[in-house]
Amino acid sequence: MNVLVVGCGRLGTRLAGLLDEHGHDVAVIDSNPDAFRNLNEEFSGITVTGMPMDMTVLQNAGVESCDAVAVVTPDDNLNITVSQIVREFFGVKKVVARISDPARENVFERFGLKTVCPTNLAGDAIFTALTQPLSPKNVSFESATATFHFREVDKAHEGVSVSSVPKDTGETIFGVVHKNGTMELYSADRRIILTEGDKVVFAKVID
Repeated sequence: MNVLVVGCGRLGTRLAGLLDEHGHDVAVIDSNPDAFRNLNEEFSGITVTGMPMDMTVLQNAGVESCDAVAVVTPDDNLNITVSQIVREFFGVKKVVARISDPARENVFERFGLKTVCPTNLAGDAIFTALTQPLSPKNVSFESATATFHFREVDKAHEGVSVSSVPKDTGETIFGVVHKNGTMELYSADRRIILTEGDKVVFAKVID
């Protein structure tokens, strides 16, 4: 997939690196040439210096042949402008924009733009960590989704091997989170002895 990343700050650097590592063709635009120093030495994509709103700069970065564009500068107003240009003038259908101010999300939605709001994501993650530390976590792998959930070890199971812990239908033991915060991944040839207060992690494919 050909992907254009607009903005080479912390988020843009991380995104461009992930896309490159996974074999996508990546181009990055930033108005500050020094920003590209944050990219890994192994980065194989191209970098283009210039204002992202400049049509020529976008063309030089290959926007006309892009399958997707991510607009992730720290400026919400710039992100919405560039996203519109990319969609309306260059016909890129898959455009995702960073939005720092949650109150502006409805503005992006009115223009039919997909958004990711780091403020909301961080707030949700912190809320979950504070109030629901043992809540199930879902992870998607292509078209499949697995759920990971936790059960705390009670006194009745102290001193037994994790392999003997009862499992529901379809569940498999993924690992054990010990009271000191360390985690051991489970395998058939590894004997993990439980103590009260440990947490057993179970995995199950749900989709």
